[in-house]
Amino acid sequence: MTRSWISAAALGAALLGGCGTGWAQTTLKVMSFNIYGGGANEGKSIDETVAAIKAANPDVISISETRAESDPCTAESCPPAGPSIAADLAAALGFQFHDQTGDDPAIWANAVLSRYPIVSPTADELGVTIDVEGRRITVFSVNLDDAPYQPYQLLDIEYGSAPFLKTAAEAISSAEATRGKAFDDLVKDAEAAMQAGSEAVFIDGDFNEPSHRDWTEATVKAGLQPLAVAWPGTTKLEAAGFTDTFRAVHPDPVATPGMTWTPTSEPTDPEDHHDRIDFVFAKAKDLKVLDSKVVGEKEPEAAIVVTPWPSDHRAVISTVTF
Repeated sequence: MTRSWISAAALGAALLGGCGTGWAQTTLKVMSFNIYGGGANEGKSIDETVAAIKAANPDVISISETRAESDPCTAESCPPAGPSIAADLAAALGFQFHDQTGDDPAIWANAVLSRYPIVSPTADELGVTIDVEGRRITVFSVNLDDAPYQPYQLLDIEYGSAPFLKTAAEAISSAEATRGKAFDDLVKDAEAAMQAGSEAVFIDGDFNEPSHRDWTEATVKAGLQPLAVAWPGTTKLEAAGFTDTFRAVHPDPVATPGMTWTPTSEPTDPEDHHDRIDFVFAKAKDLKVLDSKVVGEKEPEAAIVVTPWPSDHRAVISTVTF
């Protein structure tokens, strides 16, 4: 594989492995975290968000909602309001950051924070290139459209003016119409990033769409989901060679649901539905997923517990090597 540049430290690590052994393995901890305005939606400081991130100890963080929600905020219209807190978060963590300010419906007040140098954003600002000790990676950070929200439509839960749905085929068609182009763009951009020399690519964020690996006949039987649905977004990412890092470590969605939406309601609430909609997807040569955990307010929902918990989403952090 052609590499456009390499640090002396990385070259030394490769040579120490001996002739023909290739590059040394790089280990990286990547976090996806919708921070609910970083406390601004509840009139809080960023301290609780900083504490949650420090407890997980990531190397790179895909952040959704660096800005507060507008008032009013509805399913049809909820533009971000006020300043971004990405710079303040980065300063508190000692990280670099890039605010994603591009005009794209796939990014709703998003940012990437990194303990490693951020080199540049991608052309459409869906992602950034990062120098990890001489190795180039690209991290795409997204917060996809939440309306219409197909799980609610299937469960007759009102959310804006979206019609209710009855079948898996209807849900797939609606999800494709809502987020299909965003997933297609991500797959295309990820391929371009690898062709340009990125050795690992991550697609992270709040997808606002579940995984086809979670809405199965087994989870229906367990009472976790209303019916089996082959959700198109995660299906596309896997077809493009990406790994759902959480399911790589926890393949049984009944034993380990990994719900990230939402700690603000009970699973029995008829006006809500708990699900896994925050993800870390990864693609790299010789990728291995060592660990993946949910970060949240209490067990058993979260493996890393932080109180008080600052967000209406739980986070996910995955450790990979490549």
